[in-house]
Amino acid sequence: MASSDVLAGLPHRAPFLFVDRIVEQSATRILTEWDVSAELPAFAGHFPDQPVLPGVLMAEFCFQSAALLFSGTPGAGLPVLTRIEDARYKKVVRPGETLRAEVTLVESLSNARWCKAHVTSAGASVLRIGFVVAQVQP
Repeated sequence: MASSDVLAGLPHRAPFLFVDRIVEQSATRILTEWDVSAELPAFAGHFPDQPVLPGVLMAEFCFQSAALLFSGTPGAGLPVLTRIEDARYKKVVRPGETLRAEVTLVESLSNARWCKAHVTSAGASVLRIGFVVAQVQP
């Protein structure tokens, strides 16, 4: 269940909301967590007898964390993913795990924010990814 801080900072809602809480935040870095529920609809088909969290949902967890990082900036608009760079998946994630994402701002130019993220589960590396989020006016 997403915290009130998460709900206030993101336009996303269930069933496409993957951040449960903000652990730490500064102007250029955010640390978030997601408790991966066995009830996640993706597990019904990916894979029914051996559920595995789809990599695209792990990446979306990072993108939503970045959107939270930038939600309080002046002139913030709708966070839109514009580029994915060098995604490296390191470990299979199963229902019941808690993922932790550390997202860091690398560079800003106009409304674009270049970021890098590292996702872990119980201290083990799950995903490293670079990406760009643009803040567009609706």
